[in-house]
Amino acid sequence: MALDFTFTEEQRMLEDSVYKWGMDWLEPQMEHMCEIDEMPPDIFKETANLGINGIVFEEKYGGTAMGYIETLLAYETIARVSNALSMTVGASQTLAFDNFRRNSKNEEHKMDILPKSCSGEYIGCIGITEPNAGSDAMSLATRAEKKGDKYIINGSKIFITNGPVADFFLFYAKTEPEKGPHGITAFWFYPKEAKGYTCEKIKKWGMRTSPTGLITFEDMEIPEENIVGELNKGVKVLTAGLCTERITLCGCTLGSMRRCLQDSLQYSKERVQFGKPIASFQLIAGKLADMYCEYKASRWMAYSAASYCDALEDKVGGKGTDLDRMAAAALLYCGEKGTKIGLDAVQIHGGYGYCTEYGVTRHFLDQKLWEIGAGTSEIRRIIISRELLRDNFASGN
Repeated sequence: MALDFTFTEEQRMLEDSVYKWGMDWLEPQMEHMCEIDEMPPDIFKETANLGINGIVFEEKYGGTAMGYIETLLAYETIARVSNALSMTVGASQTLAFDNFRRNSKNEEHKMDILPKSCSGEYIGCIGITEPNAGSDAMSLATRAEKKGDKYIINGSKIFITNGPVADFFLFYAKTEPEKGPHGITAFWFYPKEAKGYTCEKIKKWGMRTSPTGLITFEDMEIPEENIVGELNKGVKVLTAGLCTERITLCGCTLGSMRRCLQDSLQYSKERVQFGKPIASFQLIAGKLADMYCEYKASRWMAYSAASYCDALEDKVGGKGTDLDRMAAAALLYCGEKGTKIGLDAVQIHGGYGYCTEYGVTRHFLDQKLWEIGAGTSEIRRIIISRELLRDNFASGN
């Protein structure tokens, strides 16, 4: 991908195929699915047919061995129809399965699980946030107590995307609480087969169609072999995935921005007041110009971060890395501009923008999450300033 965002022929074909599918298969059912707050049941089989479930996975796992640029592009294109379902796909494929792929040391497990994620047979979710541990993830209270060759899990997780429908669950628990961040371990399990596991669906005013759960563990058993990475090294697993999460999920807000601008342009040319289209009024034209500039700037932030990530050999972020700063900056900017563009779109549509039959309403409601999820805007600013002060912006990235 060049700096002017001229994609390769393969990337353009990916974008075209996903957008055509989104408009033909997804768009006609979105109003109804949002009203009943249900995810289209075949969404992951559909994305499997498109070849986007394992974009960065090796071919031996059923993937296409592409990069995070293509992942971001796929998520942005889905979000031109549904921000919420783009997040659902991203939470499964990038947050859960890609993190598992990159950190699991058990090749047998990977060969069994990852092909099923690519085929759409498995839906994944990841459990970090707890009722009293949101931005302060290191203070999580879920415990994993070793008994023989098993671990007994007790605790809870909240705001878990895909929790109510997941077949695979990657989560973090304290194995040696006295060690603080150095006593956290990552585990995986099959929730539909687990005893001592419950999930309650959470009602939300945005991101409808993307199921979110409150998870409770009560003496749930997990085999010792289900550790991801190493014992007490869960923070390494967690931080390794946060940057690719933030970068690729920028696509969710980018797609909504693009759709809001597209719909606002069309509506403002068709809506006539005082004898002429409202697009001819300077205040409306000014909003459209601002929306365009904010979308283009956001897109540069996101795709430049994805390009930098793809150029790295290990693609590991975390404290003390340029990738951590770039990922946080991309989602900070995209998230806040996404909310503003959503507000402007509703304003341009007037009273119709407040009605659920117009897509800009759905996109606006979904956009607000991106100032909260994947680390709040406040946390992202802390990360950016920390890394700037670390090296005085010596790298220039």
